[in-house]
Amino acid sequence: MVVTKDILLEIGLEEMPARVVTNSMNQLAEKVQSWLDTKQIQYRELKAFSTPRRLTVLVKEVDEAQADIHEEAKGPAKKIAQNEAGEWTKAAIGFSRGQGMTVEDIYFKEINGVEYAHVKKFIEGQETFTLLPELKDIILSLTFPKNMRWADHDLRYIRPIKWIAALFGQEVIPFTITNVETARHSQGHRFLGNELEFASPADYEQAMAQQYVVADPLKRKQTILDQLKKLEEENNWEIPVDPDLLEEVNNLVEYPTTLYGKFEEEFLELPEEVLITSMKEHQRYFPVKSKTGKLLPYFVTVRNGGAEFLENVARGNEKVLRARLSDAAFFYREDQKMEIDHALNKLKSIVYHDEIGTLAEKVTRVRRLTNILSDKLGFKADQKTNADRAAEICKFDLVTNMVYEFPELQGFMGEKYARQKGETEAVSVAINEHYMPRNAEDHVPSTEVGAMLAIAEKVDTISSFFAIGLIPSGSQDPYALRRQATGVVQILLQKNWQMGLEEILSQSLTLLQEDGVLKEGLEHIQQELISFFKLRLKHLLQEKGIRYDLIDAVLGNDIGVVSSLITRAEVLEEKRTEPDFKENIEALSRVLNIASKADDIGEIQTPLFENQDEQKLYEKYLAVIKQLDSSISEAEYFAALVSLRPEINQYFEHTMVMAEDEAVKQNRLSQMGKLSQLIKKFANVNEIIVK
Repeated sequence: MVVTKDILLEIGLEEMPARVVTNSMNQLAEKVQSWLDTKQIQYRELKAFSTPRRLTVLVKEVDEAQADIHEEAKGPAKKIAQNEAGEWTKAAIGFSRGQGMTVEDIYFKEINGVEYAHVKKFIEGQETFTLLPELKDIILSLTFPKNMRWADHDLRYIRPIKWIAALFGQEVIPFTITNVETARHSQGHRFLGNELEFASPADYEQAMAQQYVVADPLKRKQTILDQLKKLEEENNWEIPVDPDLLEEVNNLVEYPTTLYGKFEEEFLELPEEVLITSMKEHQRYFPVKSKTGKLLPYFVTVRNGGAEFLENVARGNEKVLRARLSDAAFFYREDQKMEIDHALNKLKSIVYHDEIGTLAEKVTRVRRLTNILSDKLGFKADQKTNADRAAEICKFDLVTNMVYEFPELQGFMGEKYARQKGETEAVSVAINEHYMPRNAEDHVPSTEVGAMLAIAEKVDTISSFFAIGLIPSGSQDPYALRRQATGVVQILLQKNWQMGLEEILSQSLTLLQEDGVLKEGLEHIQQELISFFKLRLKHLLQEKGIRYDLIDAVLGNDIGVVSSLITRAEVLEEKRTEPDFKENIEALSRVLNIASKADDIGEIQTPLFENQDEQKLYEKYLAVIKQLDSSISEAEYFAALVSLRPEINQYFEHTMVMAEDEAVKQNRLSQMGKLSQLIKKFANVNEIIVK
């Protein structure tokens, strides 16, 4: 019968930053799980816990020892292991020694008609308790965004380690980190709890609860949500719950208790975004709305403690928020006095980047690019006017008091202030929308003007940093260029604008070249940008469930119109399960393969045709060309291509492309080249795997 015990490992720390708690908990759990699997120690369940002051793993029903290992090791073939006299060779001796055995343990076993040397190994499993001190290395291996040192210790860690509870059953797992020795005790809530000892690991969660610590972050989060729901029901409120704010608040407390406070109604004259940002970003408060969605003069906060003296706590929070909102009101009033032209003039003295120039120079370039792109897309006169003005003033709010104090409000305040200063609605909205999508959950701009400005601004940002050699690598992307490139792709996809991405990038780089920003040749930087955007498109297509080889096929040539590229990939994904897909792709691939031998694609000379199959394929080619000239869907384009299959097969059945007559050969290569150009506009089908 296998005997099992539980493992408890709790790292007690000074309060960690809320943003690192969940990731650190998951990291600890993954490392412990990986270690158990590597050591081949069996267990039933692993559960992780965390609070601002602790990272914990509880592993249930862990075997007391590793399983014994019986395995067979394969060595050299018999003819290598023994010489003609039947004596053991160096290869056999080395093999047996490497397995901790001798040549006396070797036996031969036939595999696929060849005899190989084998030995049977027995590795006795070690006791789990003797291995568990290695958990120290796991604790030390955790990585954090920022580390600190304390006292005279060399260890760098997220926060000072105050205690380590480490148990296997009722035994303490012995090791020391800095001057902290493992023990069976822990600390409860900093103010409400006391020191406690664990009789066994299984008691962990209940024991912590008795000391006012909800150790399970999911239960703690649900407690907060339940309390918010109760406040909603009692007061007829709606309390919008931002998931990121909830996650942060959850990692700031060990024993959550919600309460609400009030602020003066006069502050409701401030824009809603200002009030909500003041509450969420600076105070970690939840805003309160009526059932109709109107912001109310209340806030909800979460206390790290019990329900005693909540009125005092509420008054303290009200006082702090009142000061915040008073500052915001002052900034808002002061900003009303600033004219847009004055703000734009200030941009001339703000350096965007030493090698790129000032914010004013960037805005001028974005304006030029916006005008070029709106011309090419055939915007109406009023749209062009609005796009030009929006581009001209899109960054003016960066020098306002409000955005200086609350950077999160850039764009939001620009829209508010522009509207107040008499700008058109389209211009005002575009100033806000040009930052969209701000993150993975955000929407793309809803207006044409906002979308155009967003593309111009994002493309200019990406191109600028590529132009000076600041290209994202690995996990390093300090200017969030990947996020902005994804935003460009999402906007182009939703708007379905018929403009190739390469053309947009080329226009942007030309403007940077005119401004003297390019460090390398335009074509080189353009290729790097195209590769960068192809990776973003690859990720998007993967998320849509497109098979990897089909992705490679549509990304094998120019990106072109983004919406078309995505649809072509979806068409291939849909068609690949059809019975004739293999034959269709093989016929088209055959054309690409032979066309790759052409040095130059000239005009097709029909007098040089030597058989009917050349003529029939040419006539079919002309019919398809005529069909493709009309406005057809990507699915219809693919259908037109595969309609060439009978003529292609007949052509190759009776025609030798690489003819001895040079003129005939070049004409046939040109014919294949012309067909290849049609096919590649859809996809580089050579990348598609068909079986």
